[in-house]
Amino acid sequence: MKPLQLDLLRLRDRIIVKDDNGTKKIIDPVRKRLIVLTPEEYVRQLILHYLIEEKQCSKTRILVEKEIKLGDIKKRFDVVVLDENQDPYLLIECKRHNKKLNQATFDQISRYNLELKAPYLLISNGLENYLAYVDFETQKFNFLDKIPHL
Repeated sequence: MKPLQLDLLRLRDRIIVKDDNGTKKIIDPVRKRLIVLTPEEYVRQLILHYLIEEKQCSKTRILVEKEIKLGDIKKRFDVVVLDENQDPYLLIECKRHNKKLNQATFDQISRYNLELKAPYLLISNGLENYLAYVDFETQKFNFLDKIPHL
């Protein structure tokens, strides 16, 4: 598994932190509201800025923290980028920067993708990033070294 070369930290100056009665919050460009700043949220915001600014992805094609049902269990995905038909195209799972990305991370995003069926999966902790194309026919992952056109 080869990491994707993606320097998300160069976008850290785009994240605007506000103090809300002693709680640090950030302005989410997609949800257009203040969100409590957690380590995982920081990584999610770096990804959002990357998608919007570097990949020129329209905010209307980005879904953030939406609920999905996996059998009887309700879960929330981090980010989904929709294609031009409004179908899931890229599913993204964010972890805090000191969380090691491993098989369990891919298992988690793969479970979410059973419902969503996005052809591309990205996992990131802000420092490490892995991108895979899902071959639904063979049920295998093909790891890629760049994000496809959005």
